[in-house]
Amino acid sequence: MIDWTDITTYGDVTTTSLAAAAIAAWLFIEDEKRLAFWWSLLFAAGMGIVVATKMAFIGWGIGIRAIDFTGFSGHAMRAAAVLPVLLYLILQRTRFIVRAGGVVLGFAFAAMIGVSRVVLHTHSVSEVIAGLLLGAAVSLPFIRIAHTSLSKHVFKPLRIALSVLALLPAPYVHPAPTQQWLTELTLYFSGHEQPYPRADWKLEKRRPPEAY
Repeated sequence: MIDWTDITTYGDVTTTSLAAAAIAAWLFIEDEKRLAFWWSLLFAAGMGIVVATKMAFIGWGIGIRAIDFTGFSGHAMRAAAVLPVLLYLILQRTRFIVRAGGVVLGFAFAAMIGVSRVVLHTHSVSEVIAGLLLGAAVSLPFIRIAHTSLSKHVFKPLRIALSVLALLPAPYVHPAPTQQWLTELTLYFSGHEQPYPRADWKLEKRRPPEAY
């Protein structure tokens, strides 16, 4: 029996942000400052898009009702951005087929995290798919850049091991109340007292045409 609650934890902002920070620090220590910059920029851009779409719905009800889309799934986006990159870097000195397999495995686990969000009723299918695609738009360009830049670089095994060990406690960290923080911030800027009610939006979608 799959415990979807445990799986979804791996996409939590606490876990994935720690992993993203570890990747940036790892690259910086390895004197790959250009790659550290690109990784930080791409990941921050992905996070910014997620936050912007969530705020747009919470504050002003902006979304796509036809497909039940109220914003990119942050769990799916971060997982699809971080996991393939982490495995690619760990396997950087292996054969191409092994590295490619690691990237595919990273996306497969990210997809499982996305499925967990649907099973737990925290996101719609469209929001998860959009999140996975956005995460891929972060990880794949970075991997393409890294493929060229790291062709002659040999990472030190000890640093790789320490980076991975640093991530092991992450799933046991209490999830951060990011939704609450985001809601409070959005209400401050929108001037509204309550967030836009998604439940009412779904009810409206199910009403017959004459009810409008």
